[in-house]
Amino acid sequence: FNTEVNFFRVGAGGDFRHDAAIGTVQLLLPRHDIGQDLARPQGLAIRQPRPHDGGAGVVATRFEREDGDGFAHLHVVPCRDRADCAALRHGVTEAGMNTQTPTSENPLRLGTRGPPLALAQAVETRDRLAAAHGLPPAAFAIEVIKTTGDAVQDRPLSEIGGKGLFTKEIEQALYDGRIDIAVHSMKDVATVLPEGMEMIAHLPREDVRDAFISADFAALDDLPQGAVLGTSSLRRRAQALARRPDLQLVEFRGNVQTRMKKLADGVASATFLACAGLNRLGGEIPEAKPISEDVMLPAVAQGAIGIEARSDDERARALLAPLDDEATTIRLTAERAFLRALDGSCRTPIAGLAEIVEGNLRFRGEIIRPDGSETHATARTGALSDAEAMGLDAAEELKARGGPGFFAW
Repeated sequence: FNTEVNFFRVGAGGDFRHDAAIGTVQLLLPRHDIGQDLARPQGLAIRQPRPHDGGAGVVATRFEREDGDGFAHLHVVPCRDRADCAALRHGVTEAGMNTQTPTSENPLRLGTRGPPLALAQAVETRDRLAAAHGLPPAAFAIEVIKTTGDAVQDRPLSEIGGKGLFTKEIEQALYDGRIDIAVHSMKDVATVLPEGMEMIAHLPREDVRDAFISADFAALDDLPQGAVLGTSSLRRRAQALARRPDLQLVEFRGNVQTRMKKLADGVASATFLACAGLNRLGGEIPEAKPISEDVMLPAVAQGAIGIEARSDDERARALLAPLDDEATTIRLTAERAFLRALDGSCRTPIAGLAEIVEGNLRFRGEIIRPDGSETHATARTGALSDAEAMGLDAAEELKARGGPGFFAW
């Protein structure tokens, strides 16, 4: 919050150091200044513009945007000096006030996409939070946010923007303060987060494998010559073509239910789904046959749920700390470093998997030409502490082997 505040309206006391100042404060600002920079529900410090006050001021505990009349409304608590303000910003005062515990009246807001799988992941996060802190589920509110990736269903992801299509609107809501944390499928998350955002927790990872789905055939190799395979994933498409260049590929966008209906309608003879999604939805799909990672290396971060928050939100960090799974975080560190170094997106067929085996980290990476005509793979084993370096090193090797323009169509 860098806007200079020149005018305050306060209570009868007329001074922030008086108890009468506690309540709603109106900041008279130009309308264009009432926006993202103010959207910090916690720990926003405002000092009185007096050189002799020793740092006295207030700390805002709640922000309410008011675009219509040119005011930004903040609920504030006064502080006497710089140390007092700093303590308040971290949710602690001399009176012993701690960070605001979520309640049904003032819940922690979880932002998520709307499809059933995304909602199931948000519910899992909510339930884990409630159990970890001994709070009712109602203390954590799930807010559904529609993303570009969900809204545009008639074109491949590679044509409408790649990574970020399922996250940017949610991250905007996080930045604006409309939600407190964001729940993501980690394979949808860009390798470089927006400034001021951070992944503060990863839940224990689910089954990383892909599943082959067909009512009539048991495996990819069983499909007849020239059969139609449906998938929206460039990685799965390239991996399938590398093994079966005779197959006809059709676009298969949509959630699990939509894709299963397309299969039943005969749009394709087979498709792929992530085992993790099937497990989290809880429904039995007899047609699903898991594929070994040795046969089809999964997408980077497949099966992992990540929780994103504002970097300066210590309250969210503290609440999520018990949920963070260290093993998942280590594995994703290697995988996402690999993807980042390759500049991977939904436009590029890249696979990567890190596993912890007997106390060491085993990493495997793969790049495939979009038409499946050429594949390069590599593997590393090293210390857990070397996760990022292993991913970066593997990426550099494959970039050198693939050469310029490897992913060109």
